[in-house]
Amino acid sequence: MKKKIAVSALVVSILAAGAAFAGNYGKASTKAAKDIVETAVEAGSFQTLAAALTAAGLVDTLKGPGPFTVFAPTDEAFAKLPAGTVEGLLQDKAKLTEILTYHVVAGKVMAADVVRLTEAKTVQGGTVRIDAKDGVKINGAKVVQADIATSNGVIHVVDTVLLPN
Repeated sequence: MKKKIAVSALVVSILAAGAAFAGNYGKASTKAAKDIVETAVEAGSFQTLAAALTAAGLVDTLKGPGPFTVFAPTDEAFAKLPAGTVEGLLQDKAKLTEILTYHVVAGKVMAADVVRLTEAKTVQGGTVRIDAKDGVKINGAKVVQADIATSNGVIHVVDTVLLPN
């Protein structure tokens, strides 16, 4: 029963966040007083990502000095995963950490830099492919908002969860 309630709550939060998705994530602040985590939480469309970072124990890391570049999947991106995937990952800290750190690159890589790259090494140790021919794509995930400046790096919003090979 508790599991059904938790899954239902997760689904409701994903659906609720969908309404905020279009209006909030693209509002980049002119001053970057907030860190990556605070910026993502305030946007309202990264509730699943925030829950995953908490479950993996990565919140303090992404609140640290950095700088970090985060390819942040929205709640809608997480909703594209097969049913039960998010819930399963929240129970598997090692796999969750592997996936989340695959979304992070050390250093502050702005859009102007990303378009000149063909790949980038992630904190997880793997490499993401970058294609800037028709918009920017990271392993096929479309960057839907770039250069959200934070006090400890930058967020680029992606429409798909990146999965390491």
